[in-house]
Amino acid sequence: MVVALGILAITDLVVGVSNDAVNFLNSAIGSKAISFRTIMIVASVGIAFGAMSSSGMMEVARKGIFNPGEFVFEEIMFIFMAVMITDILLLDFFNTLGMPTSTTVSIVFELLGASVAISLIKIADSQGGFSDLATYINTDKAAEIIFGILLSVFIAFSIGALVQFISRALISFKFKKRSKWVESVFGGLAITAIVYFILVKGLKSAALFDGALSEFVATQPLAFLAGNFVFWTLGSFIVASLLQWNIYRIVIGFGTFALAMAFAGNDLVNFIGVPIAALQSYQDWQASGIAPTEFNMRGLAAAVQTPTMLLLLSGAVMVITLWFSSKAKGVVKTSVDLARQDEGDERFQPNYLSRQIVKFSIVAFENLSKVVPPSIQAKIDKQFVLPQTYVPKSKTQELPAFDLVRASVNLMVASVLISIATSMKLPLSTTYVTFMVAMGTSLADRAWGAESAVYRVAGVLNVIGGWFFTALSAFIAAAIIAYLLFVGKFISLVLMLVAAAAILLRNYISHNKKTKEIKAEDSLRRAESSSIQGVIEETAANIANVVKRSNRIYSNSIQGLSKHDLDFLKKNKKQSKKLATEIDGLRNDTFYFIKNLDEAHVGASNFYINIMGHLTDMSQSLEYIGKVSYNHVNNNHKKLKYNQIKELKEIDIALENVFNSTQKAFEERSFEQIGTVLKSKEKLYDMVSQKINQQVSRTRTEESSPKNTTLYFSLLLESKDLITAMMNLLEQYYAEHDSSITPATIEKK
Repeated sequence: MVVALGILAITDLVVGVSNDAVNFLNSAIGSKAISFRTIMIVASVGIAFGAMSSSGMMEVARKGIFNPGEFVFEEIMFIFMAVMITDILLLDFFNTLGMPTSTTVSIVFELLGASVAISLIKIADSQGGFSDLATYINTDKAAEIIFGILLSVFIAFSIGALVQFISRALISFKFKKRSKWVESVFGGLAITAIVYFILVKGLKSAALFDGALSEFVATQPLAFLAGNFVFWTLGSFIVASLLQWNIYRIVIGFGTFALAMAFAGNDLVNFIGVPIAALQSYQDWQASGIAPTEFNMRGLAAAVQTPTMLLLLSGAVMVITLWFSSKAKGVVKTSVDLARQDEGDERFQPNYLSRQIVKFSIVAFENLSKVVPPSIQAKIDKQFVLPQTYVPKSKTQELPAFDLVRASVNLMVASVLISIATSMKLPLSTTYVTFMVAMGTSLADRAWGAESAVYRVAGVLNVIGGWFFTALSAFIAAAIIAYLLFVGKFISLVLMLVAAAAILLRNYISHNKKTKEIKAEDSLRRAESSSIQGVIEETAANIANVVKRSNRIYSNSIQGLSKHDLDFLKKNKKQSKKLATEIDGLRNDTFYFIKNLDEAHVGASNFYINIMGHLTDMSQSLEYIGKVSYNHVNNNHKKLKYNQIKELKEIDIALENVFNSTQKAFEERSFEQIGTVLKSKEKLYDMVSQKINQQVSRTRTEESSPKNTTLYFSLLLESKDLITAMMNLLEQYYAEHDSSITPATIEKK
């Protein structure tokens, strides 16, 4: 068990860093203040420094949740093993979804769930009552954690929004044009907050700062803060004026280092606290010579320093994970996307609650606007106007998600709130604070406009809901695993470890597969050309991909029906929906495409709109064919008759030839070949019409299944619509293409 816990500790470090990297990377990555490589180096140094300066006092794991004197060695080991297995699986689950959650909350509720399960077994054996649970469990700590969650979510969001509103109202989006003293005062405030954060939260127990400095910080915080503010403000003014350094970039780099260091120094307990407590418990038991079912674990209540070598190794694992974990980047992306300033593809779909919150907020804002004098409101609105520098939609991924001012406020406010909570000895999750501050600042910065508010609010609600799901699932899962380990002993342990390894492997494979799908070559690309010939050339790859995928989806629908294969049809239905979603994404960019055009090439917009309409018609027909085929088999209706399948296969073969010829024409940019494809139009129409007539005759004489008849007619009619849409598309290209004209493209700005 000790060896297994050691391996689980390394795994937990990997999944833990993948989750918590969002705490210190989102502001730097989102603002693109410094290069990604520099961000990673700064964060790595912060992690290494934090791990080395960590006190290693694993109080929560040893005695924070349960009273160790009430348990024997065997029971403690079952608790620790259940906690580690649950923690790894839970964090990996959230990482795979790309959702940030709290490692502090997960470890606390896992310890609580596992210890409650073992305690209830002991109470049952001694014929005690449920009230005896208070003897074994530190219930006050759990209640304090829950209160801390609710409080931190509300306070972090509110303070983040308030500070960002004030900062933006004073500095505006044109912060580069402001005088140096404005930048210097802001830098002085931000760096002072971050320095205080480092001393109070990051290095509060490090030997490096023991003595006079730490005593002065603790006893005279206001004097320390005032002195720092003056020093850093003057320093910022000097480097900004003489060296022309950007103070905002310095604040972001410094803040990233501080939060990374605090994460390693304080959250290390969440990953290695339990295994180290288990190792020290094992060493105490081994030295005692007492049976594991009798050795009392009251020794865990004593303070024990964690070996420095273990902390260094842990820091190394964390740094390596930070550089190589694709899941860490996925979790960071969720946070950055929800906070970005521009409009774009939204990951989360709106729900009833998000819509109601947005409606309520609009009404509240309108009522508040009536109270504020129009002159003041106009001045404030002027500060929130974004600079009018238009960039093509496809290039927005290369732009910062938000500017340097917001990134600096994110780091400054998060640092201050965590520092205050730590000095007051309040439980606080760094994940909750950093995420909710980022959401609050994005709201205050008017990043959640009418076009995106319901999606962003839905995303925040999903993340917050995930936090409470973390607490509940951590408690229940750890309790169940602890019970199974207690009952099954060695057999349960082996089965649990094998199951955990299998789940982690499956998630890893699934995540890699999704990543590859996102990067797949046949994903559709947005057009940037400004002329019809440019759009024809640029969209050719898109059309070839749509045709290739349409061919596959249509053939798979017929094949799935012929075999009555539900799983096959389900996958095919997902593929048709994915294609429809991608084409919808292209249609949503019509606004940005038209904005790029000059007067000389306005005709390209009509061509683009028509092309999008034909592609949409094709995707809708394919989506309908995939859906009705799946529903027919899923509802256990009769199989289609042999003649029906045979006729559908004939259409499929004819369509496949057309699809292949079309794909080749677009891939080779040989648009003259389209004329040959168009000649098959009437032949395809006649074939489908013939099948319809044959089915009408069968229905009148021999057909006995209404469901089969309905499905068959639906497939034929949608096939006809699919042919119509594709032929219209080809006619558009064939009519507009002119090889003698050089395609015009949008001038890069």
